[in-house]
Amino acid sequence: MDKNDIIIESEFINTFSSNHTEKIIIDIIIRHVKDMVFIMKVEKGPKFRYVFANDSGLKRAGITRDSIGMLIEEVMPEEIAIYLQREYESLLSTGEMTVFEDELSLENKMIAYGETILTPVKDKVGVIQYVVAVTRDVTDNLKEKNRLVESEQHYRSIIEHNMDAILSINMDGKIVETNPATHLLTGFSATQMKDKLIFEFIANSDLYHFKKLLEQSKAGIALESLECRFVHYNGNALTLHIKTVPIVIFEEIKGIYVILRDLSEQAKHAETLKYMAFHDQLTGLLNRRALIDDMEAAIKNAKKFNDEFALISIDLDRFKYLNDTLGHISGDEILKKVAERLSEIQTSNIQVYRQGGDEFMILIFDTSRHKVTRFAERILSKFTNTFYLNSKEYYISPSIGISMFPTDGQDSETLIKNADEALFRVKDRGKAHYQFYRPEMNSEIQNVVSLEMHLRKAIEKQELILLFQPQIELSTVKVKSFEALIRWNCSDLGMISPSDFIPLAEETGLIIPIGNWVIETACKQIRNWNDKGYEDIRIAINISPKQFQQTNLVNKIKTMLEKFHIEPSSLEIEITEGAMGDKQETIPILKSLKEIGVTISVDDFGTGYSSLSYLKQFPIDVLKIDQSFVKDVLNNEKDAAITTTIIHLGRSLGLEVIAEGVEKAEQAEFLLNAQCQKAQGYYFARPLVVEEIEKRFLLK
Repeated sequence: MDKNDIIIESEFINTFSSNHTEKIIIDIIIRHVKDMVFIMKVEKGPKFRYVFANDSGLKRAGITRDSIGMLIEEVMPEEIAIYLQREYESLLSTGEMTVFEDELSLENKMIAYGETILTPVKDKVGVIQYVVAVTRDVTDNLKEKNRLVESEQHYRSIIEHNMDAILSINMDGKIVETNPATHLLTGFSATQMKDKLIFEFIANSDLYHFKKLLEQSKAGIALESLECRFVHYNGNALTLHIKTVPIVIFEEIKGIYVILRDLSEQAKHAETLKYMAFHDQLTGLLNRRALIDDMEAAIKNAKKFNDEFALISIDLDRFKYLNDTLGHISGDEILKKVAERLSEIQTSNIQVYRQGGDEFMILIFDTSRHKVTRFAERILSKFTNTFYLNSKEYYISPSIGISMFPTDGQDSETLIKNADEALFRVKDRGKAHYQFYRPEMNSEIQNVVSLEMHLRKAIEKQELILLFQPQIELSTVKVKSFEALIRWNCSDLGMISPSDFIPLAEETGLIIPIGNWVIETACKQIRNWNDKGYEDIRIAINISPKQFQQTNLVNKIKTMLEKFHIEPSSLEIEITEGAMGDKQETIPILKSLKEIGVTISVDDFGTGYSSLSYLKQFPIDVLKIDQSFVKDVLNNEKDAAITTTIIHLGRSLGLEVIAEGVEKAEQAEFLLNAQCQKAQGYYFARPLVVEEIEKRFLLK
């Protein structure tokens, strides 16, 4: 890009915004978004000249930096140039934003589909000076549409060619549709059955039982009855196995599938019973009973031929949250989709089972540890694609624990227990990966149990303490605020790192009484310092996501403020993005805290995908810049730019900005020059006990 092009681009940004902070943000957005972004200068003709293209636009459109400053017809092939010219001229004629779709030719010669939004940028008198084009890859959306069509055809094929009779009825019991197997089984034609009540075909002696079956299915429960007599066209009664399955559309039950299977032949009857005994009714996968039988056979076979086999235990991360949020019917649908995806990897030596709930098991026969490692990675890759349910997209990840025969157990019970213990370690260390069982895991779990037992007594035994890390006013080097940090000095185990006991407290619910202790202790310390003459003091305490969800949090804080007679603004509540996930619940809580005068800060600002939206929606007083940005602010231009932008953004909104993790004098100098109000970190002081704080920072 030559000097004139840079001037044109700069003019565009100035046209778009006159605010310095907004310019920085706009510049970051148009340069770093993954969508293709082009800025075109409108000239007489009309003609359209490239003045900017982000990296994604240059790469995927097949143009170079040398193309900046050239016209469309000078850069693009004639056919494409004519097409684009027509769309741009259409924008000029309407003066309004326009959208069109086109094909994109990728470097690997694959064809992708894009959706382009053209937005006019007008000058003060309303004349269009620039056109901003943003092209987004919508290939996956089109593929999803095609997948839905294919899924519909697949569904029709299953119904039409199913050997079982399948009738769909509405909520009143009227027959809406039947498959060919229905007419072969009952002797009635489609015309004779359509719009008739299904009750007309049920033997009187079984009618009451059948209606009860339907009523439960209307409530969302799939049920089956081993015996129910259905009247044949010739007047005879057929003894059938009947299954009722709710028809759920957009989470609403619209009707019932009635599936009929002839049980008059003893062989079919035995086959059905066996299937039901060894298969999970929801997913159709083999169940735990089948797993135990297969493992016993595998152990016997492996001992005979001196082979290894693997047992893989899979648990879906955060499934309980999805199940509680979406409802059990939708949760069941997700489990079915997971089962389908796992079934795709079944082979002659790989068998998938549903253990129950969101737990699945996989047996891999005649294998090795190396092969199982690759297989576990394959399972994880299966879940990189999202799940679609009711036209919405959900991301689900699996945690995987693995045990091997014979090294990790000589019987099925031990192998299952050890695979589950390996799974527990995965869940405990971040989820969404895999772990082989190790003998020392048993002792690790025992250590966790011991740690929990001691933690439950920590408050009672007065083993918890608060340390305070000063927050330095960079311009004056004065200290008027501190962050309270909890430490645990266990009388039996010694000092326990917060990284060890805080996650355990979260998981066990102990974070609630511990959090309440922190609130009371911090308020008590403020009162103590006030009594010593240090009036203008503020202490920040961290509120965990689980503690933030407690309905009595605001009352608890208010009670402590009143108990110790301290100014509400002297207590600062630090919250993270994790605590602010549900806006409908978060906003009222924060507003209630603001009403009583408490200071509110956002910890680790800049790391969350929606951090900017917090500034608009939540009543925030303080932004804390995450230490991950401060750490490399001296040698990473992006971290420096982000840090500077956050500082300017905070100041322009009247917020106090505190930088965390300052460890060098040069970092402090950078922050001072960037007009950051406060900083904390080891360069100034580690977290200190009360006596040391008073000696070093309050007695001056």
